[in-house]
Amino acid sequence: MEKITITDKSYIEWIEKLSRRYRQSQIRAAVKVNSEMLRFYWELGKDIVERQAENQYGKSFYANLSKDLRKIIPGVSGLTENNIRYTKRLYELYSQVHANLQQVAEDSDTSNFQQVAEDFTTSILENLCSVPWGHHILIIDKVKGDISKALFYIRKTIENGWSRSVLLNWIDTNLYEREGKAISNFKTMLPNEMSDLAQEITRDPYDFAFTGITKHYNERKLKDALLHNIVDFLIELGTGFAYVGKEYRLQIGEKEKFIDLLFYHLNLRCYVAIEVKTDDFDFPDMGQIGGYVVAVNHLLKRPEDNPTIGLLICKKKNATLAKYALESSNQPIAISEYELERFYPQKIDGMVPTIAEIESALDRRTNEKND
Repeated sequence: MEKITITDKSYIEWIEKLSRRYRQSQIRAAVKVNSEMLRFYWELGKDIVERQAENQYGKSFYANLSKDLRKIIPGVSGLTENNIRYTKRLYELYSQVHANLQQVAEDSDTSNFQQVAEDFTTSILENLCSVPWGHHILIIDKVKGDISKALFYIRKTIENGWSRSVLLNWIDTNLYEREGKAISNFKTMLPNEMSDLAQEITRDPYDFAFTGITKHYNERKLKDALLHNIVDFLIELGTGFAYVGKEYRLQIGEKEKFIDLLFYHLNLRCYVAIEVKTDDFDFPDMGQIGGYVVAVNHLLKRPEDNPTIGLLICKKKNATLAKYALESSNQPIAISEYELERFYPQKIDGMVPTIAEIESALDRRTNEKND
C-alpha cells in the first residue's frame, strides 16, 4: 500500500473515514443492483410462464431470447440461456405462495385481509430480492419444488448473511429437516413469547460426524471430541450459543454436581444445560437434566435472564418414552438424538469462534468437500 502524501493525523483519520464510507456506498450500490436485477428476473419469469413462451416459440426459444436480448442490450452479461431458464423456475417456485395469497384475498370480503395478503406478497418479493442470484440457483436446484423448504433457506440466508458455500453446506446437512424437530415440553413450560424461539434452536438429530468418531467410544471420548472441535460443535448447535464451560461445577449443599456442557443463548437470554448420553434415552436421564436446570436457575440465573432450558442429546430415543418423561417434568427440556456417520471434511481446530471464523470454517469445509 502506498504511503499517504499528507501525514497530518487528523487528515489520515479523515481519509480512513472516507475510505470506509466509500466501501459502504459500494456495498449499498451492489445490494441495490442485485435487488433490481432480481425484480427483472421475476418479471421475466412471469412473462415466460404467462405467455407460454416455450410452446409459442419452439424448442430454441431460450437460446434465441438470450441472443436477441444481448443484441438489443449490449454489454449485458447476465442474460444467458441458462439464467433465463432459471428465471422461469424462480417464478414457478415462489408464485405458488403469490398465487395462493391473491386467490384468498380475492375470495375474501374483508378489505383488511386483502391488504395483509398484498403486504405479505410484497414482503416475499423483497426477501427474494435480498438474496444473490447464485444463491437462488442453488436453492432452486436443491429443494425440488418444495416452497416451504425454499423459503426456509431464503430466510436463513438473510438472517445469517450466508455465502453460497455456507448455504450449500447447510442444505447438504438437511438443516430444514432437522431444525426445531426435538421433542420438547417448551409449549407448556415456557412463556408464549419464548417457547417458539426455544423450539427453533433445537435440532434432531444433531450431526456429530465432525468428531471423527465411528466406533469404540464412550461418553468421555465423545464429550472430549465435541469440545476439541468446539468451532464445529457451535456451528452445529446453531446461531446464538455462547460457550460457558464443560463439566460445569455446581455446589449444591455438600454435594458437587457437574453439567456436561453449559451454554448461554444470546437471543433467548437464558442458560442452556446440555447432557450428552451414549445410551438410549431412559426415564432417569430426565431427572438428571431436570435437576441441573433447577440448580442453574437457583445458582447462576440473574433476574434479567429467562428460565434455563435443558437439552438432552442421546444416541437414540423412543418417541413415546420421551413424551411420557417430558409430561412428568415441570422444567423446560428437549430431547434429541445424534448421528456420527455423516461425512464432514477435515476438522477445524480452534476455540469459541467469531462470526468471521465460523464463516471461514464453513467455506473451507465446503470447498474441500467439492474438490
